[in-house]
Amino acid sequence: MQSSLFSNGKAVSFIASNEAKPHNPTSKSKSLLLSDPKISSPLIFPSIPSSSFLKLTSQTNSIKSHFLKTTTNKYIHPLYSASSDSITTNEDGDGGGSGRSLRGWIELVGEVLSTAFPIWVALGCFLGLVKPNSFNWIKPQLTIIGLTITMLGMGMTLTFDDLKGALAMPKEVVAGFVLQYSVMPLSGFFVSKLLTLPSYYAAGLILVGCCPGGTASNIVTYLARGNVALSVLMTAASTLSAVVMTPFLTAKLAGQFVAVDAAGLLISTLQVVLLPVLFGALLNQYCRSLVNVVSPLMPPIAVVTVALLCGHAISRNASAILMSGQQVVLAVCLLHVSGFFFGYVLSRFLGIDVSSSRTISIEVGMQNSVLGLVLAGQHFGDPLTAVPCAVSSVCHSIIGSLLAGIWRYNKPTLKKD
Repeated sequence: MQSSLFSNGKAVSFIASNEAKPHNPTSKSKSLLLSDPKISSPLIFPSIPSSSFLKLTSQTNSIKSHFLKTTTNKYIHPLYSASSDSITTNEDGDGGGSGRSLRGWIELVGEVLSTAFPIWVALGCFLGLVKPNSFNWIKPQLTIIGLTITMLGMGMTLTFDDLKGALAMPKEVVAGFVLQYSVMPLSGFFVSKLLTLPSYYAAGLILVGCCPGGTASNIVTYLARGNVALSVLMTAASTLSAVVMTPFLTAKLAGQFVAVDAAGLLISTLQVVLLPVLFGALLNQYCRSLVNVVSPLMPPIAVVTVALLCGHAISRNASAILMSGQQVVLAVCLLHVSGFFFGYVLSRFLGIDVSSSRTISIEVGMQNSVLGLVLAGQHFGDPLTAVPCAVSSVCHSIIGSLLAGIWRYNKPTLKKD
């Protein structure tokens, strides 16, 4: 006997092929009675106990709720949109493609852009290298606006209940926070020393190492079978604390290479990170209907913003990058590989489970490079300081995606293994 189970979140139907046997209502075996909306008579599937099916359904819904919520309280990350919620029902009540609404198409575009996020960023950087004049129209004010909108989108995925969730995972959140603001800044400093980078590249590498976790890390964590709830909490914690940690650490470490305007970094981080994230969280808490309307636009805006800002940073320094680009790429790759490696190894050393250790590894290894781009452009005199930040966006996306692909097919079997 062969059977298949299909679920679209609205109805469950079984397709069974076996020898016809009459159903005995007086049989002691439990039967599962399900109603198919397209079949007038109920389908009876005698071989699955109802308790097991209800347990399976409960577990499935529990897992799904970590990443997706219902249409009235939907989790949409700035670089991800859920295709399962993008399809609306047509007149017949089924979820056919012909019934996709305008919102559904917008979410589909966002999902396509998000899935190929490293490719779009790499294309932006390549275009900036070969056609630098293509980005002359981008002004500093536009970069600030783009990053502010991106961080607002991230804030709209958070609720105050999510932020309170840190209390349920204090060990993991604290470990991730400490590793985020120790492994990456120190790696940037030592890599700069090891490769004897010019002062402007060293400052840029340390700056990106001192930035908070990147928004794309939540997607990579999901693909790597990590702890998505922890990923969201870590991104929020590192982002909110970046208003203090990023200027302080950059001044201490990069100050050995170039002059650093710590006060200016503090004000800029407050303006383009903390305020938009908090405002987005307030909107999600008290203006849910507005967030449900606006949120589908956030994935395409975020991806396009990152690609344009990275391409713009490369275009401003195209000739210098062509002369010494290999050194910058090597330095940035070493920075992020160190973050992924030590984030995982040190988490396991602290006794954190595999799933959460993967999450911490991804959170530590992936940085908010766009924040580094904006800060480098505003507060560092040499435009070459922004180059490591632009290269970082490509490198951490590619390395993180590869790591997610490996981990996805090596599923943790136990909570503590």
